[in-house]
Amino acid sequence: MEIRTLRYFLAVAREENMTRAAQALHVTQPTLSKALKALEDELGKKLFTRHSFSIKLTDEGMLLRNRAEDLVSMADKIEKEFISLDDITGGDLYFGLAESYQISYLAHEIRIFKQTCPGLRYHITSGDTEQVMEKLDKGLLDFAVLAETPDARKHESLIFPESEEWGIAMPEDDALASKKVIRVDDLIGLPLFCSEQSWENDIPRWAGAKMDLLHLEGSFRLAYNGSIFAKEHLGYLLTFNKLVDTSPGSGLTFRPLAPPLETKLYLVWKKYQTFSPLAERFLAQMKAAFSAR
Repeated sequence: MEIRTLRYFLAVAREENMTRAAQALHVTQPTLSKALKALEDELGKKLFTRHSFSIKLTDEGMLLRNRAEDLVSMADKIEKEFISLDDITGGDLYFGLAESYQISYLAHEIRIFKQTCPGLRYHITSGDTEQVMEKLDKGLLDFAVLAETPDARKHESLIFPESEEWGIAMPEDDALASKKVIRVDDLIGLPLFCSEQSWENDIPRWAGAKMDLLHLEGSFRLAYNGSIFAKEHLGYLLTFNKLVDTSPGSGLTFRPLAPPLETKLYLVWKKYQTFSPLAERFLAQMKAAFSAR
C-alpha cells in the first residue's frame, strides 16, 4: 500500500466524485480508477458505493479514511522534517492544545522563537486530553498542552508557571452571583455544564462524597460553547477562570469554588522522542523560559 494511493483514496472520499478528484490530483480518471481498484483488491474489501453522480464510502471505506488521514499526515510531517534538517531558520512544529489562558505563555515563546527562526511554520490543533494525546502518541504532534497529569511512563513534561483556578460562570443576574465563592451545597440540584474529562477527573476531587448529588446537564469540549448555554440561563458552567469572557457587560460573571480547586497545565512530549533540530531548539527555549519564572 503506497502513500500516493492513499492520497488518491482520500481525494475521492473528500470530493465524492471521481472526475473532480482526478482534476484535484492532476491525474487522469482512468489512472485514478485503476489505483483505487487495485487498493480494493489489495485489502479484499469494497471501499466505495458508486451511484450515478456520486461515490460514497462503505463502512470499510470510512475505517480506511480514518487510518489513511493519520498515515498521510505522518508522511507529510516526516517529509517536512527532512526538508528542514539543514534549514536552521525554519521548519514546522505541531502542537495540540487544551483550553487555558496560560496558552499565552506558549504563544509568547513562539513569538520569540520566530525572531531567530523566521521560516517557522506552526500548526495548532485544539481538543481535550483524549483527542490531543491520541495525535501525540501517533507522532502527528511534537508537543501537547494538557490540563491533566501526564503518564510519566510514556511522556515527559514541563509544568506551566501557574495553576488553573476552577469556578462557576453564570449570568450576572443569577442569585448565586451574590456569593463570593461557590460551595458544593450551592450546586446540589442545579443543572451543571462541564467537560466529561473534568467531570470524571477534576470535579470529584472537590465535591468528594457529595459528587453523586451534582447533576451534569450537558457536557462541552469547548468552554465557549458552554458559556453560551450558561448565558441563556440553561445551567452553570464549571470552568477555569479567565477561559470565557466574564468581564462587566459580558452577561456572565465568575465565582471561584470553595474550598479552592486547582489544576496544573503541562507541556508534554513523548518519552524518547526523536525531535527535529527545530523542535529540539524550541524545547530548550521553553525549558529555559519556564525555569526562569
